[in-house]
Amino acid sequence: MRAALDLSGRPYLICNLDLPFGKIGTFDTELVREFFQALSTHGGITLHIDRLHGFNAHHITEAAFKAVARALRDALETDARKADAIPSTKGSL
Repeated sequence: MRAALDLSGRPYLICNLDLPFGKIGTFDTELVREFFQALSTHGGITLHIDRLHGFNAHHITEAAFKAVARALRDALETDARKADAIPSTKGSL
């Protein structure tokens, strides 16, 4: 799984998960993309999510959420070398 994002204030989503089944238990897999669309739109996030491998819908979904969470953490985490600086090339988030 690969996730890349930009906290740009310009929402945009590319979500290439191609989930193989319509449901995970009773959970409708269409809601996965809907969640990421809402996150992108309301968070002002340019977000790209790509499934590199996998065939189990549960594991693909789990990996997508984890990849996005890690990308968000990396984007927001303070750089120890510049602890007093905002982690942005534009100077704001």
